[in-house]
Amino acid sequence: MKFEKSFEEKAINTIRFLAVDGVQQANSGHPGLPMGTAAIAYTIWTRHLKHNPTNPEWVNRDRFILSGGHGSMLLYTLLHLTGYDLPLEELKRFRQLGSKTPGHPEYGFTIGVETTTGPLGQGFTNGVGMAIAESHLAAQFNQADIKVVDHYTYAIVTDGDLMEGITSEAASLAGHLKLGKLIYFYDNNHISIDGTTDLSFTEDRGKRFEAYGWHVLYVNDGNDVEAIDQAIREAQQNERPSLIICSTIIGYGLPNMQGTEEVHGKPPGDKELNIGKEKAGWPIEPRFYIPDDVQLFFRQAIENGQKAETEWKAIFSDYSKKYSGLALEFDRRIKGELPADWDTELPVFPTDPKGMGSRVASGKMINALAKKLPEMIGGSADLTPSNNTWIDGETAYQANNPSGRYIHYGVREHAMGAILNGLTLHKGLIPYAATFLVFADYVRPAIRLSAISHIPVKWIFTHDSIGVGEDGPTHQPVEQIASIRIIPNIVDLRPADANEVREAWKVAIKTQDKPIMMALSRQNLPTIDRTIFSPAVGLAKGAYVLKDYGNKSPEIILMASGSEVQLVVAAAETLSTQGIAVRIVSFPSWYLFTQQSQSYRDEVLPPTVKKRIAIEAAVGFGWERWVGDEGKIIAMNSFGASGKFEEVYQYFGITVENVLKTAQELLG
Repeated sequence: MKFEKSFEEKAINTIRFLAVDGVQQANSGHPGLPMGTAAIAYTIWTRHLKHNPTNPEWVNRDRFILSGGHGSMLLYTLLHLTGYDLPLEELKRFRQLGSKTPGHPEYGFTIGVETTTGPLGQGFTNGVGMAIAESHLAAQFNQADIKVVDHYTYAIVTDGDLMEGITSEAASLAGHLKLGKLIYFYDNNHISIDGTTDLSFTEDRGKRFEAYGWHVLYVNDGNDVEAIDQAIREAQQNERPSLIICSTIIGYGLPNMQGTEEVHGKPPGDKELNIGKEKAGWPIEPRFYIPDDVQLFFRQAIENGQKAETEWKAIFSDYSKKYSGLALEFDRRIKGELPADWDTELPVFPTDPKGMGSRVASGKMINALAKKLPEMIGGSADLTPSNNTWIDGETAYQANNPSGRYIHYGVREHAMGAILNGLTLHKGLIPYAATFLVFADYVRPAIRLSAISHIPVKWIFTHDSIGVGEDGPTHQPVEQIASIRIIPNIVDLRPADANEVREAWKVAIKTQDKPIMMALSRQNLPTIDRTIFSPAVGLAKGAYVLKDYGNKSPEIILMASGSEVQLVVAAAETLSTQGIAVRIVSFPSWYLFTQQSQSYRDEVLPPTVKKRIAIEAAVGFGWERWVGDEGKIIAMNSFGASGKFEEVYQYFGITVENVLKTAQELLG
């Protein structure tokens, strides 16, 4: 709907000054982006964005991402104006402790925020994941006569976003996949924190994105609503992802600060703000002023959104009559419900001294689960045969095959992590992705954001220790397990054998409010005899008593996770022949163990038993919590070495012999 230009200017100025009033009142924040991109945001939100403020979770809504999350007052302003449950009082409490308007947008905390942004490039890349999810679900559920999945992903991205390496990876993949429902607006204001972008960023961005396979359009004046509107309409008709390069002025409307680096992250001050308002014909007082007619105009989003959702529900009703099975399946997936029989055919692995790599067991589990859970969609950063992540009988997701259930990310770990977050946030899918554990460092920012945002992504990290062997220290993760364990709200899983892998995947699928990290071995691990040792279901509690040797309370506890459990088993058997009462504890998940009652934790690790040993083929950081002041940790204190994995273990003392020696020292 088009309005008189004077009214549009008033509506856009409402966005500008509401945003900058929030920054000024907080005396903290970033006024430059909201003021410079207000016209872009106005055009998206009033002319194109399909959303329902009274139901922010409506599945067929368009997604809007503010990738430059530092400009968060722009998003909060839009959410308030269009009728989301974000009162004006919350805008007045911008950046204050306990407010719903934190310094950067946080998914799950502020209503209407689609993803947590701030670290530049993450929002850009999340959007790629959302667009993949839209196209995949559309291919699986849409019919020739009825479309039930049909929406766009819009984002405002910045110079900083485009400078970050993750964006290059994501843009390259998005272009390859021809994600035509992806429309991004580049806030090209030529200013970064250090000064003009000419200091460090002089390539032709348009040509760069054309080379990635994007549809590139230009808007010479970022305040020209009609030009922006026309560019969006062109983008919507193109099969490629679109980058609309808008020439803007950072801090537009602040006469002495606009166009300079000063306005990026500095409140303007009362004097500068008042001058800007006067020049725009805007009331200096009251602050947070919203003209009545502008308020009514923006609040039309409520009626329009409800109408759009009602129309979609009518379409879905027809769809349910014609394609009842698909409709039920679609509804189940969007609600995140699991089929009643999802875990009834998971393989149980027989005792086997030779066993298999836990990565191999995981591959078997993926295939068993994928048969029952068609919403599972996997991927790997060009390591599919090594990660064992392919779904047998399925095809790869490609531009000409969006129904495929496997994503070839290429060697793009940084982007894969943030895309995985976007895929999961979209809803309707259970995505997983894989690489070597040592490359968890490449995806750590995305892992951290998934933990902050309670996004239940499923990470598979194989080649989890110095057991990698001949590849040497560059590929032998020694600090990664500890570094992930210390991230709050992440479920760490390092299973000891194939049956613990089975239980780990059950935990992963059932967990819907936090990310999963599964660390899996390259080398074979013996499949434990569960008629002698405790059932692997104990994994769900994080740590459990694998076996007690002797008929009295344990004198010493040996504990380990993953591949090192076999070492403490062998050591315990030797100690038991010497008449020593030994307890073996398998410790696959620190997080899950901390969630258990104190009585259970004391049952597994009795406080009276002070002699404890933990062994891990990685740095020992953190094990102090479990072994106590009198216990011992056998672990790495250096990087690894290249050689046969058995020899590498021997070289670094990750051995049964070292466990026995340490036990004898403790026992005196």
